[in-house]
Amino acid sequence: MVVQDSVDATSDSQVGVPLEPFLHQVGGHLSVMTYDEHTVCKPLISREHRFYESLPMAMKHFTPQYKGTMSVHLRRDSRGHLSLVAHPLQEDREPFQAPPESAATAARHEYHKTSGSAWPLVQQPYSPAKSLARFHRDAQTSLLAEDANRNHAERRSCNPWGLHCHQAYLTRLCSEYPEKKWHPGFLLLENVVSRHTHPCILDLKMGTRQHGDDASEEKKARHTKKCAQSTSARLGVRICGMQVYQTAGKYYLCKDKYDGRKLSVEGFRQTLHQFLHDGTRLRTELLGPMLSQLQALLAVIRSQTSYRFYSSSLLLIYDGQQLPERTSGGWPALEASQET
Repeated sequence: MVVQDSVDATSDSQVGVPLEPFLHQVGGHLSVMTYDEHTVCKPLISREHRFYESLPMAMKHFTPQYKGTMSVHLRRDSRGHLSLVAHPLQEDREPFQAPPESAATAARHEYHKTSGSAWPLVQQPYSPAKSLARFHRDAQTSLLAEDANRNHAERRSCNPWGLHCHQAYLTRLCSEYPEKKWHPGFLLLENVVSRHTHPCILDLKMGTRQHGDDASEEKKARHTKKCAQSTSARLGVRICGMQVYQTAGKYYLCKDKYDGRKLSVEGFRQTLHQFLHDGTRLRTELLGPMLSQLQALLAVIRSQTSYRFYSSSLLLIYDGQQLPERTSGGWPALEASQET
């Protein structure tokens, strides 16, 4: 639902926070955007929203910190380029209604308290190190690299998947909603890679079944087919995105969800090896800490009695620039999805 109050475009530069594609999005189909250095913003999905609002304390170590909800509006500049702008809360604005897909759980028109303190109402606009124009240019430039096992992956200075999702989302939003109208329903989450210089990320889609009980027959058939044709059916997991920093060449090897769907079981194993290889050596020192974290996460999930997980993503993250003697290991994060 669109709240019918107009946005004063003249105030954008004063209090608006322009949202840019998240430079390190490796998977998913909705756009993840940068709100500030430590916070990302993504479209609200009702089940994901409920998950973060009722998250058991034991699972908080393995999930991004939930920072509340917000709203944005579309803006078109003098050259016709579309962008999304977030604004702080204003007391005189009409309370937002939840979008149609989340009617059961209305998105709150407030910033929720996290860790005992309120999310700030006003922030200075955040400008990432790379401008959006630089992102466009880098994302379109790629070379095909081949590892020792003759597996191919794209070699890029910037992961292109975030730009792909962002452009598709802007196009859809523009066709569904008018400009200069507030669009409710965006989640604010911790940027879990903000502490890394060159984050290496593996996005794993978990489970042999990836549809909820209330999915339509068409959706059930579509998801079942994807599982049957990928490693999901045999291994209970498939790769939905990856980026690995190559220290010698100073670039990222990137794979997207379409690469992951084509992998055989052996190809999956080789890609795991590739994820832990920096182009010079295998980061074996990461294996122990990663396995320890995964075992701890498994124990927490097994202890839950009120959650069933469908189509959830498991993110494995480490810093590709970190010196071996200072490495503390990867940090797996469980990312809730629409089917959680």
